[in-house]
Amino acid sequence: MTKRSIDRFRDTELASEIEFLLARARNMGIIHANESLVSLGLKARSYVVLSLAVSGLKPTQRELADFINLDASQIVAIVDDLEKKGLVARQPAPSDRRTNVIVATDLGVERYGQARAVTAQAELESLSALSSDEQQTLRDLLTRVVF
Repeated sequence: MTKRSIDRFRDTELASEIEFLLARARNMGIIHANESLVSLGLKARSYVVLSLAVSGLKPTQRELADFINLDASQIVAIVDDLEKKGLVARQPAPSDRRTNVIVATDLGVERYGQARAVTAQAELESLSALSSDEQQTLRDLLTRVVF
């Protein structure tokens, strides 16, 4: 769909609904991120898991599923793929050895650095219609909404 055909919908009632605008912005952002990450063998969802694995928080698969709002089986598949690529490892949780935590490998930390640079550039492109101050305001508002 071209920009011109999309602009036709700007004045509809739907285009004023915040939930719709958030969903559309999210979809556009994910598409842009996936396109940007393809050269690194990642997608937006695997990037999120890798990012949290690099964070040092040692999330469990259940925590990842809850945070990303995915079914546990989807997280298992994402972690399996990242593990196969040598980017993350499952380790027994110190508090409950029946539970696994997800940690980044050295290669995962390196790949995350590359991916972060790519996603930062994609974000700049996606938000190019906004000034730096507006981008920060949007980040602050969205942070308040999700946390």
